[in-house]
Amino acid sequence: QVQLVESGGGLVQDGGSLRLSCRASGRSFSGHAMGWFRQAPRKEREFVAAINSRGDDTDYIDSVKGRFTITRDNAKNTAYLQMDRLKPEDTAVYYCAAPMNPFTITVREGAVDWWGNGTLVTVSS
Repeated sequence: QVQLVESGGGLVQDGGSLRLSCRASGRSFSGHAMGWFRQAPRKEREFVAAINSRGDDTDYIDSVKGRFTITRDNAKNTAYLQMDRLKPEDTAVYYCAAPMNPFTITVREGAVDWWGNGTLVTVSS
């Protein structure tokens, strides 16, 4: 059974940093893109970042460019989201996602086959 398990969420002050991890199990994800979405209170879930299967192509929404960095370690079947200079508007539940496809655009377009259960990130002002 395929599982994506997020960790690393928590409470941080405005301007602080957090590192989210997404550990996959049940199959190797070295041939799949991986990504992150978030859902803030009373808002729809939105794409945040994605990385292709080889880790040499990334994609971000404009609001996190220059602050967030997505990486992956295929040997550990794990993706990461380093979040720096966090803002209160980054407060949300963050979800790990993976499609069958190896390309980042697949994640951005929401063609996701597997989802994690989410981890809460709260940024206080």
